[in-house]
Amino acid sequence: MSKTYRIAIIGCGGIANGKHMPSLNKLNNVEMVAFCDIISEKAKEAAEKYGKGEARVYEDYREVLKDSSIDIVHVCTPNDSHAEITIAALEAGKHVMSEKPMAKTAADARRMVEAAKRTGKKLTVGYNNRFRSDSQHLYKVCSEGELGEIYFAKAHAIRRRAVPTWGVFLDEEKQGGGPLIDIGTHALDLTMWMMNNYEPKVVLGTSYHKLSQRENAANAWGPWDPAKFTVEDSAFGMITMKNGATIILESSWALNTLEVDEAKCTLSGTEGGADMKNGLRINGEKHSRLFTTEVELNAGGVAFYDGAADSAPDLEMRLWIDAIENDKDPVVTPEQACVVSEILEAIYESAKTGKAVYFD
Repeated sequence: MSKTYRIAIIGCGGIANGKHMPSLNKLNNVEMVAFCDIISEKAKEAAEKYGKGEARVYEDYREVLKDSSIDIVHVCTPNDSHAEITIAALEAGKHVMSEKPMAKTAADARRMVEAAKRTGKKLTVGYNNRFRSDSQHLYKVCSEGELGEIYFAKAHAIRRRAVPTWGVFLDEEKQGGGPLIDIGTHALDLTMWMMNNYEPKVVLGTSYHKLSQRENAANAWGPWDPAKFTVEDSAFGMITMKNGATIILESSWALNTLEVDEAKCTLSGTEGGADMKNGLRINGEKHSRLFTTEVELNAGGVAFYDGAADSAPDLEMRLWIDAIENDKDPVVTPEQACVVSEILEAIYESAKTGKAVYFD
């Protein structure tokens, strides 16, 4: 008889309610038994909606980790606490999924990798865009070598006016940055995964506070308070990899542009190219003629064995639990996520110093 995994949710805010808990709730071999948030009402509401049996509610994550019956912890808190909670959970014998980015700093991300190795527990990071149907298909295309050697890529994370004005998104102390660490991280993860290239050589970055100080600015979620907008509104980076490949990363919450794309990539290889900007398109050359193929994708997501379809979050959670149950590497490994954090930090450092940042 298969095991039922007991899960604790630490941080019961937007991402937990929008992704983790609804998707975990669809799985037959898990039960959410503990809910923790510094705002107790949030934890209580989550427990009432998703809790199984006598689900317990906590305000202090340390109390959660004392429960030896809990198998898995999902960390859905602000960036500055990802490392602290994740490492403590791993050391308490739990498998951990931490929300993206892996950590506020690269040093913390490396500590998380080391803790997973030391404890032998599984650790993954919530880069859910890998699980979209277009991402899954393009990954197969890249893995099978159809694009050849991918030596140039662009990672897209651009919004025209969509600054998140709730929670701690605008707080540099809590988050470590703005759109670069929030949505740029998704685009970079997706691009590097497609390239299967995690060896950066040098990074050059810029960041801007151009639109963040405007009063009563047009915005999808209402005007922001310039006094509280302590993170960048845009950041850009050029990453050169050790094998010579180049990645251009663009990220913004507010930019005067009509070229709006988020968590997408453009790839150029020796045998072909691909982009996700208007659906998924593959391009190349055959019989001395150029071609472009628009890939038809299952609108519901990646086809499941019973003929239904998983959404990206549903597939993410199902494959995460499957990795634990069958003792496999998770789709997003901690080592991969750590390199993303190291590059993001290098872009911020380069933007501050005006100098390129070299990796060993």
